[in-house]
Amino acid sequence: MGSIVFNKVDDPVDEQVVANPAEVTSEISEKKGADSKSACQERIFSGINKASKLLDVFALSWVTPLLMMAAGDSPKRNLPLLGQRLVVPIVAILTFLAAWAILAPQVKTSLGAIPGPAQVWEQAVVLHKDHLQEKQKAGQFYERQAARNDALIAAGREGDVSRVSYTGKQTFYQQIWTSLQTVFFGFFLAVVIAAPLGIVMGMSSTMNAAFNPLIQIFKPVSPLAWLPIVTMIVSATVATDSGISKSFLTSAITVTLCSLWPTLINTALGVASVDKDLVNVGKVLKLKPHTQITKLILPSALPLIFTGMRLSLGVGWMVLIAAEMLAQNPGLGKFVWDEFQNGSSQSLAKIIVAVLTIGIIGFLLDRVMYALQTMFTHTSTR
Repeated sequence: MGSIVFNKVDDPVDEQVVANPAEVTSEISEKKGADSKSACQERIFSGINKASKLLDVFALSWVTPLLMMAAGDSPKRNLPLLGQRLVVPIVAILTFLAAWAILAPQVKTSLGAIPGPAQVWEQAVVLHKDHLQEKQKAGQFYERQAARNDALIAAGREGDVSRVSYTGKQTFYQQIWTSLQTVFFGFFLAVVIAAPLGIVMGMSSTMNAAFNPLIQIFKPVSPLAWLPIVTMIVSATVATDSGISKSFLTSAITVTLCSLWPTLINTALGVASVDKDLVNVGKVLKLKPHTQITKLILPSALPLIFTGMRLSLGVGWMVLIAAEMLAQNPGLGKFVWDEFQNGSSQSLAKIIVAVLTIGIIGFLLDRVMYALQTMFTHTSTR
């Protein structure tokens, strides 16, 4: 019986089919590195998108496209956004300043031509220097007072020691601070009154029907109509030596009376719009009224409540200027009135400085309220 012999045939091996192990390892490493880089970039993009919400709150949305391009995103996609959010507003502002500079000298008044941007900036610098000079005078006054008191104490005359506050003129910055104190005090009173009353109105249709006519009557009343009434009441009820300025109280209460309506109406609407299923769950669980309000109603109504508060603060800041003019509360309103009465060649420029300051502060106050709203409320995407 013959044996079968298998002959081994060495087939030629294509060198391109069998890859070099070193090359395979290198390709795998490169692929892992690319995947890791891509994942890292995605995390960066996700972080920028989250940060963009905070940037939007502070009107810095134009920073987002810059961060995305810096992280490696496509400039083709981000440059149009950057142009829309940064370049277009800058061009608009520059156009406004150019038109102002060209047209202002053409308008003649009893105090001369309307000042342009350059003249207004000069007076802004003057107001800043006046503040520094007045601050220096106050420091020198207190140094002299301290030296005199030390000398009296050294001479054994402690009974003659006196401490008097500096009574120099209010500077522009101090008047800004006075206005901010006044508007926040008035706004605080408005919220304290409007929020609880709005909750009651939203929870009870009977209370809503009772208060709605009064709201519709008093809501349109001008601050100039409230001011004489408030002035007489404050003068009759607040003593002169009470330590509280009557002009401050008059301005703050006028702000309260004019600014409480947006918060009141939006709170009532927000509470009334709460999902009825949530209210029914509270009834089934037999929750106490306080628990229902704090756990179910307020969290759902907060977005509308904050919207009302933002509107109230804006109305209060606008009303305050007129109230300070007539009540002579030493704030921005009084500053504008005094410069108008002064009638100097620089008065118009200083009034425009005050107008721009009022607008910028109003914008910043709205941004602060919007930031608080994003912190304490929720949306469908957050």
